[in-house]
Amino acid sequence: MHFLALLLQDQPDTTAGLHVLMAMLAIMPFIILVVVAIVIVPFWFICKKAGYSPWLSMLCLIPSIGMLVLLYVLAFGEWKVVPASQQAWTPTPYPPQPPTIPPQV
Repeated sequence: MHFLALLLQDQPDTTAGLHVLMAMLAIMPFIILVVVAIVIVPFWFICKKAGYSPWLSMLCLIPSIGMLVLLYVLAFGEWKVVPASQQAWTPTPYPPQPPTIPPQV
């Protein structure tokens, strides 16, 4: 806060401004990496579950156009996954019935 006050005064101290700039330049790459990870990781799993190559999620690194292309590919593309087969569940009668014996002729 002290550095911000120094920058907003009439004649700012250039060394204080350089210190703020250097601090921002040191922190910004980490913030960018966190934001990129927050965006790419979900798209990575979505592409993998949809049957596409997970590397397709790297399109998110291209601002606007890349993410829009990926969104349209996922929305309108043919997903290459096979739905799990539904096993029919048949309830067992209660009380259990004795097995039926075929009549002997």
